[in-house]
Amino acid sequence: MKPFILLIFYFIFSAFHVREVDKTEFYKAFSSTTEDGIDDMINRLDQEKSSSLVAAYQGALYMKKAGFVKGVNGKVKTFNKGAHLLEDVIQKDPSNTEYRFLRLAIQEHAPGILGYNKNKDEDKSVVVNGFSKLNSNLKSVISNYAKDSKVLKASDLGN
Repeated sequence: MKPFILLIFYFIFSAFHVREVDKTEFYKAFSSTTEDGIDDMINRLDQEKSSSLVAAYQGALYMKKAGFVKGVNGKVKTFNKGAHLLEDVIQKDPSNTEYRFLRLAIQEHAPGILGYNKNKDEDKSVVVNGFSKLNSNLKSVISNYAKDSKVLKASDLGN
């Protein structure tokens, strides 16, 4: 009877366990140059428990996906869907370094006609100020990004 009770407890606790999204897989998809890589990660995120991190990741991926969508209306609609998700989580947690990094990366590469480039300096400041507190994997992602960025330089990060 004891193994059965342990099994029940396992299923109860695992149902409430919040699994962290795999950052490595997300950033691999975020840097992908194919729509399939982005779509696969969006589909995986759709299966995750709703959280601000999931919303931020989905938002960033939808904005990146907009570049692959056919037709101006479809592109704008997809981009705005992602912008809404990302802006909502930033509004709720404005000091979150990772969310600000995502927005900075999107702003730097978004077409100027979208007007999605007004927070670059502010986002850069949050990223630079919060960089030392990040885990090594995220530091590596941001450092690698800074190698090719026109806004965020490795020297800004103390590298």
